Amino acid sequence: MRSLAGGGAPALLWRTVLVAALVCGVGLLPWLSRTDPALTVLRARSADRDPDPETLRAIRDGLGLDDGPLALLGRWLGGLLHGDAGTSWVSGSQVLPGVVQALGASLLLMAGALVVAAGTVAAVCARTLRLGARGRLGARRPGGTATAVLAALPEFLVAAVLASVIGVQLGWLPALGWYGPQWMVLPSLALGLPAGAVLGRMLDDLLPGAFGEPWAMAAAARGVPSRSVARQAVRRCVPGLLPNLALFVVGLTGGSVAVEQIFDIPGLGRLTLQAALAQDLPVLQTGTLALVLLAATAGLLARLAARLLIGPALRDGALQSLHRPRPPAPRALPLLYGGLLAAVIGFGLSRDPLALDTLARLRAPSLEHPFGTDALGRDVLARISHGALTTLGTALAVSAAALVAGLLLGLLPRVSGPLVDTLSAVPPVLAGLLLTGAMGSGPWTPAFAVAVVAWCPLAAHTSSLLRQERATTHLTATRALGAGRWYLLRHELLPAVAPPVARHALLRLPGIALGLAALGFLGLGAQPPAPDWGLLLAENQPYAERAPWAVLFPAAALALLGALAVTAAGGVRLPRWPTRPAGPAGPPADPVVPAPRRRPDHPDALLTPVSASQTEER
Repeated sequence: MRSLAGGGAPALLWRTVLVAALVCGVGLLPWLSRTDPALTVLRARSADRDPDPETLRAIRDGLGLDDGPLALLGRWLGGLLHGDAGTSWVSGSQVLPGVVQALGASLLLMAGALVVAAGTVAAVCARTLRLGARGRLGARRPGGTATAVLAALPEFLVAAVLASVIGVQLGWLPALGWYGPQWMVLPSLALGLPAGAVLGRMLDDLLPGAFGEPWAMAAAARGVPSRSVARQAVRRCVPGLLPNLALFVVGLTGGSVAVEQIFDIPGLGRLTLQAALAQDLPVLQTGTLALVLLAATAGLLARLAARLLIGPALRDGALQSLHRPRPPAPRALPLLYGGLLAAVIGFGLSRDPLALDTLARLRAPSLEHPFGTDALGRDVLARISHGALTTLGTALAVSAAALVAGLLLGLLPRVSGPLVDTLSAVPPVLAGLLLTGAMGSGPWTPAFAVAVVAWCPLAAHTSSLLRQERATTHLTATRALGAGRWYLLRHELLPAVAPPVARHALLRLPGIALGLAALGFLGLGAQPPAPDWGLLLAENQPYAERAPWAVLFPAAALALLGALAVTAAGGVRLPRWPTRPAGPAGPPADPVVPAPRRRPDHPDALLTPVSASQTEER
């Protein structure tokens, strides 16, 4: 357990420092935002009450605000050691029972979402499993259109559509509340479908390497049932996904704020957001601490499960590499999706996104307005086109920064592991509030908020792949031939780890755009009248039944972005580093030892090097 925690006492100390810094940062939120906490609490208690000086002074005295944040934090920690998290500044009720109840609701919703995600993963990988188990995978090119659409659908938009269509219009399932199993079906679908699409695409990326290993070929030759081969292939690939699955668990628990808001679910994410907005520090600190403990527990269990699934092969360096030469990626689909997206953006740039026409409110698509108009009579196509310049540009910048940070920090798992476990517990909404309080509201504040947590899945993926790649037989053979660490990193580890992580980053591109959109949907991103895509969805969502085009077309643009990202991810490769030729004179550099060659028909099977004793015998 100590090794799984990341190195014993130093890792435990590092985790403690990170948790303390996060809790202290949350406790400083009212002072960072440069607002009067007493006024915020008064407005949360009663918006109609007059904030006279006597009332504000009574609130300050009752809460002890004049003592300063350190004294408040010390009192909260002292009570927490005795099982008392204090009382809410707004409602006056005990904090700990309310947080435990909200955590139970979020965990139940997370369990339902994981069931939906598991079914989605099975649907995404069904074709690969069927062909691979029968030895017919060949040069199969990974699909991506349906997966991209699922991954790119905003959770809050799926929730709004499911609630309005299935819950209200058809009346099949309840749309609001949290009173029993029937009430968790729609929110579980809204959360589980996008998460399952991303996880399924990542598993589908690893399965061809598992089916190409010698054990799979031997099993097929001996007539082992295809179901058993498929099950073992999934078992072989699951350890590489477990760290990201742990992050999904934490994200589904604390990051589903918009879904909990739409379906009126008393979950932990919604409770934390309301406490942050009201600056209710005891509730906010306790909810954040619960999320951090959940993230640490999920990460520890994921690492333990990965070791149990891999077995002694991880210790003995007996694994086969899942990194295989990929078939040429289809070029038609990325060009098609990119062309469609560019055409939509280019066609609407000549239109004014801010022009108001109150006589043309909520008009259906026509020649004059191809995508219709919104509630203020503004052209939807113009707003999508102009909003794409900021939404896509910001998402690309955040994705590139997250990829670089994820790769670099993922190569240092003892440093990044505790950092990932801590930051993954911070929902982007809470990060947006903290950064808004520290930096002020600005156009780049949502980008910083999303970037703070966007690199965590990539770093976890890098560390997981790196751990397995270090235990492969070909790396052991290359090291035995005298290769140094720098050579192994450049010629073996990075070519095996960087391409799947880069493809993962492209899969996350729509999710990053959705994170920015979610902040806009909750009012923490761009402000009206900016044509940001998240703001477009937030503004037009109340009119989804009367004017569905005002919501469907921005959602279709996000889905098109997802399709472009997923299909383009199939062509990501890392070129091999050129071997430096030996110079004619001068002292020789470190010897460059060629890596063991792989047979072209079985890329993962190594040609056994011939030793000197074997050569003498021959």
